[in-house]
Amino acid sequence: MFRRVASTVPAQASRAMAAAVRPSIAPSFRAAAPAINNARRSYHEKDMSTHPPSLSMSLLDHYSKPRNVGSMQKNDVDVGTGLVGAPACGDVMKLQIRVDPNDNTISEVKFKTFGCG
Repeated sequence: MFRRVASTVPAQASRAMAAAVRPSIAPSFRAAAPAINNARRSYHEKDMSTHPPSLSMSLLDHYSKPRNVGSMQKNDVDVGTGLVGAPACGDVMKLQIRVDPNDNTISEVKFKTFGCG
């Protein structure tokens, strides 16, 4: 059914041409080896952060006691309100700022989030 065609190209030229024409299958970059071998650590050690303890404590403090959550009176002249998200889908964030009229700086910020995202 199929006929084999004899090639008259020398072997060296054939190899050089094949290498130049064929795209490489191997990636052009190498992935870095993981710095930590998680397989030998216990389950809870995998979740431990490598950041300094002060940073971790600060994050935990903000998580347990969030700041600037709430709302301001939207009818106040010095309050600006922004709404981000899609109320139809359910994920919405409302951000409000109060601008000091004397020096035009932000004096207070409040936010509220709704949804699962």
